[in-house]
Amino acid sequence: MSLRDQIAAILAHRRPREATVPGYRQAAVLLPLYETEVGPHFVLTKRTERVPTHKGQISFPGGGFQGGDGDLLATALRESEEEIGLRPADVDVVGVLDDTVTVASAHVVRPFVGFVPHPYPFRLDSFEIDQLVHLPLSPLLKPNGFREEVWDRDGRPHSVFFYEHDGHTVWGLTARILKQFVEVVGAPLQRDGWLR
Repeated sequence: MSLRDQIAAILAHRRPREATVPGYRQAAVLLPLYETEVGPHFVLTKRTERVPTHKGQISFPGGGFQGGDGDLLATALRESEEEIGLRPADVDVVGVLDDTVTVASAHVVRPFVGFVPHPYPFRLDSFEIDQLVHLPLSPLLKPNGFREEVWDRDGRPHSVFFYEHDGHTVWGLTARILKQFVEVVGAPLQRDGWLR
């Protein structure tokens, strides 16, 4: 069995939690994964300072659902092609994580996990995307890999996670989705000897 098949099997054996929040928009992101000799890597994006929201932040390719999309997977694939030139036909979707609610922008985000070829001729949308960030999975599995801060939101405590990589800070929604991947997929992979 390949790493791709192992991840697909882990995701197939659980039912992802779906969420609906009145007044919140639906959105989707893609977690693009590729394999190297040193293990799997994610492809993330660093947003430009020109975009209206989340300037300069690290995120997964994705965005808001549009009527013509049909479903949320189509949203994730369309946005990935628009933002980084990743053709939908080149994505091998292996599963879905739990919907993640972000209060900051009032969205319910569905994360899809997909394998992509490596190397790949990515084409970045120069208005939206400043650069790609290639994030290895293995270091995310180290104890205390994520830093947690408790922020006050509307008088209630709210956990915000951070992960530092190569001079970049991954935080907020993206860090929460990464942390979920580590707990749901990464931990079993490590336990069963798939990751060094």
